[in-house]
Amino acid sequence: MAELGFHLLCILFTLSLSSVRSRTISPTLTGSTSELDVSDSIQKSLNVLSFSPHPLQSQLLSPFHLSSSSSSSSILSLQLHSRAAVHKSSHKNYKSVTLARLARDSARVESLQTRLDLAISGVKKADLKPVETELAAEDLEVPVISGTSQGSGEYFCRVGIGHPASQAYMVLDTGSDVNWLQCAPCADCYQQADPIFEPASSSSYSPLTCDAHQCKSLDVSECRNGTCLYEVSYGDGSYTVGDFVTETVTLEGSTAVEHIAIGCGHNNEGLFVGAAGLIGLGGGPLSFPSQINATSYSYCLVDRDSDSASTLDFNSPIPHDAVTAPLLRSNKFDTFYYVGLRGISVAGQLLHIPSSTFKLTNDGNAGVIVDSGTAVTRLPTEAYNALRDAFSKGTKELPSATGVALLDTCYDLSTKKSVQVPTVAFHFSNGKILDLPAKNYLIPVDSSGTFCFAFAPTSSSLSIIGNVQQQGTRVSYDLENSLIGFSPNKC
Repeated sequence: MAELGFHLLCILFTLSLSSVRSRTISPTLTGSTSELDVSDSIQKSLNVLSFSPHPLQSQLLSPFHLSSSSSSSSILSLQLHSRAAVHKSSHKNYKSVTLARLARDSARVESLQTRLDLAISGVKKADLKPVETELAAEDLEVPVISGTSQGSGEYFCRVGIGHPASQAYMVLDTGSDVNWLQCAPCADCYQQADPIFEPASSSSYSPLTCDAHQCKSLDVSECRNGTCLYEVSYGDGSYTVGDFVTETVTLEGSTAVEHIAIGCGHNNEGLFVGAAGLIGLGGGPLSFPSQINATSYSYCLVDRDSDSASTLDFNSPIPHDAVTAPLLRSNKFDTFYYVGLRGISVAGQLLHIPSSTFKLTNDGNAGVIVDSGTAVTRLPTEAYNALRDAFSKGTKELPSATGVALLDTCYDLSTKKSVQVPTVAFHFSNGKILDLPAKNYLIPVDSSGTFCFAFAPTSSSLSIIGNVQQQGTRVSYDLENSLIGFSPNKC
């Protein structure tokens, strides 16, 4: 009997260990609730309208040439800032900020979808050749800022252009490749925080010929007197047209990279108010990471209602504690970064969404992209409805409020200091799980206590993980090993 009892005890112990192991990998183990600090979110929304833009730094950055034999031991970094920290808001209240932001966000999503549709249908140059530079894969780093004063979810980085370097705020954009800035003389330029760039004042300014491989890599280009002209349109009415040139770009710490292909825009219009131009971080051959041969890059997007800063880093490793996922690429459109997403859970319970909903298809007309320029995460309607219904079921005790623009699930939290809400988590195809903090999916839309669920449906099969869900998290793109990492609280 004693021997039988011992065997039973061993069996029970083995089953217990098996149960523990199965729970540690079960998608139901993620936290069931997350706390939202209502008071803090409302206070930040009030602060946005009172931000004073960062004073323009008049000193010029001193360029330091990086040769192909330079050491790669240091990290190259740029500061990132919110739009609110760069350009003073013209809105009278936070509700107006929100409506403007959501309108711009809808235009952004439409633009991304239009560009993808054109690429899939074959309206895109073929046989693009990788841009060659003499720059080695040096470690690079820059600071990052969020933006709301003009209603956008964009983030800005500050760089030096030309030699001597003129400082400028540039929009950070993972959804595009071509780098550009407004240049004098301006046939049509929008308002920006810094003076318009003067090509004549830069000794490193060099127009590209029509035969240059950079010019041939453009989707839209023309030839004028032997020099290359570029045009980039964003599908939302925004565009830039001008000379395609090479210039020196100076990053934080007076580190300069030479011969970067960049558009010198003389005719520019659209939703870029405050920024001098754009730094493209996409996967195409003309993007900034491609031109400097970066093996990886990462950014941390500070709270969109914050005037603090973070960094954009090049060639920095993924933090050891990051939640990693497969980084996928489409053979139809090389700009976008896709992530392997298997499903989504609410309150620790995986939703009944077919995994095929998020799968990158061979025709490129599906999958999940991670985008710094989109604010609100978009999901195909069926997936969104499942997510919204599960979240609503877990928040039945909260007083509801009328929807705002594309956000249809809202709450009146004006009498609350904090609330517990169901946790939302992304489940990646490699089994890893990323829990989102409540402030990354339940956001204020006014300063009176109205909060909305920051996901939205799309009729497209393309899903987009937006910057509201990314804020406060360092997002790392390991281009060499095809991994994307998410590191909460790493700003």
